[in-house]
Amino acid sequence: MANFDLTGKVALVTGAAHGIGFAIAKGLAEAGATICFNSSSQRSLDNGLAAYAAEGIAAHGYVADVTDEVAVADMVAKIREEVGIIDILVNNAGISHIGLLSDMTPEEWQNILSVNLSSVFYTSKLAIPYMLSKQQGKIINISSVWGHMGASMEVAYSASKGGLIAF
Repeated sequence: MANFDLTGKVALVTGAAHGIGFAIAKGLAEAGATICFNSSSQRSLDNGLAAYAAEGIAAHGYVADVTDEVAVADMVAKIREEVGIIDILVNNAGISHIGLLSDMTPEEWQNILSVNLSSVFYTSKLAIPYMLSKQQGKIINISSVWGHMGASMEVAYSASKGGLIAF
C-alpha cells in the first residue's frame, strides 16, 4: 500500500451507503483517505454510517439527491467546510429498471438518466473548481459493460452508462 497512500486526501463516493460504492470507499479508506458519501434518504445514510463504523471507518455522510444541482452544491460546500476540499470524486450513484422499454414510463426513463448521468455532470462541475484551486484532483466514473453493448431489458441503464463512457 506504500505506493497507494491516500493519507490526507478527501474522497467523495456518491451512492456509497452499500454495494459497489461502499466497497470502493472501504478500499480508499484502507489507503488512508477520509471518506465522504451521500445517500438519498436519512435511513440509508444511517445504515451506511453504521456499516462504516462496523468496519472501523469514520466516514462522513450526507443526505443529498444527486439529481438536484442545488442539493449537490450544498453537499460539496458542507464537505469543504466540515472535512476539506474533495481530492477524489467517485461518481458511483446509479439505479436501474429491469423490464421492457414498452413498459417504461417517461418518468422512469428520465429518473435513470438523471441519477446515472446528470448527477455526474453536477458533482464533477461542482467539485472541479475546488480541485483546480489545489491544482490536483481525480474523478473516477463508474460505468458498466452494458454501456458498451447494451441490454435489452435495461435500455435506460445501458443508454445512461454509454453516455457516461462518452462523458
